Amino acid sequence: MPFLSRIRINPFREQSRKLLTSPRKLHGAVLAGLPDFSGEQRVLWRLDAGGSHRPELVVLTVGVPDWMHLVEQAGWPQAEGRHYTVRDYAPVLDGLSEGREFVFRVTANPVQNTSSPDKPGSAGEEGGSAGRQRGRRMGHRTAAAQRGWFLERAHRWGFEVVAASTEGASEEAVEAAAEGEPARGEPREVRITDRKRHSFVKNGRGPKVVLTTATFEGRLRVVDRQVFAKTLVTGIGPGKAYGCGLLTLADPEQV
Repeated sequence: MPFLSRIRINPFREQSRKLLTSPRKLHGAVLAGLPDFSGEQRVLWRLDAGGSHRPELVVLTVGVPDWMHLVEQAGWPQAEGRHYTVRDYAPVLDGLSEGREFVFRVTANPVQNTSSPDKPGSAGEEGGSAGRQRGRRMGHRTAAAQRGWFLERAHRWGFEVVAASTEGASEEAVEAAAEGEPARGEPREVRITDRKRHSFVKNGRGPKVVLTTATFEGRLRVVDRQVFAKTLVTGIGPGKAYGCGLLTLADPEQV
């Protein structure tokens, strides 16, 4: 049974700053809150900025977690109020229906496979093998390419992004033109609210990882309930261990 947690982070503490700037360390802190974690479980998480003073960690787990270690290390342990919330995610999954619309947010790792590491518009990651040419996974660099990656894959995730209004269409066209890329197909109601590029060593001693992320927000419509429910609990795209793939929903009438 899945549970969705939200944990308040105090950005002014020393340990918080270490976690907020390192997807690898934050991943370790998330796993530390799961007493019965096994490698077969899928854990999704996302760091929402929420303004410079109110970052929030959102985590989807299979079992009930305990986040007191994060509160003590990176929160406000002596303050009043709730330090974190844990809610049963089953009502969200049970409430899905084809044709229903939601406001959404997701931080993803938009990538492409290419045999040309220097291809324009890409950020490289470690890959390849000796003795033969092999495609590498490269991160899309421009907002237009990242948005195109997201829209092209929406149906395989069980949803579609609803068509944008005239104002939204104009905004998308202007942004694409500014990046020297044409707008892709019919404008849709999705925008990129944050973009980052992280570089770190895997497991503290392994190969170098370059992670390019984009946070998408907008409005979607469910087209395949079963596939979409699976998407919510398994995530979208690569980079899930480092804060990518968790798609969260809100009722448009309550936003």
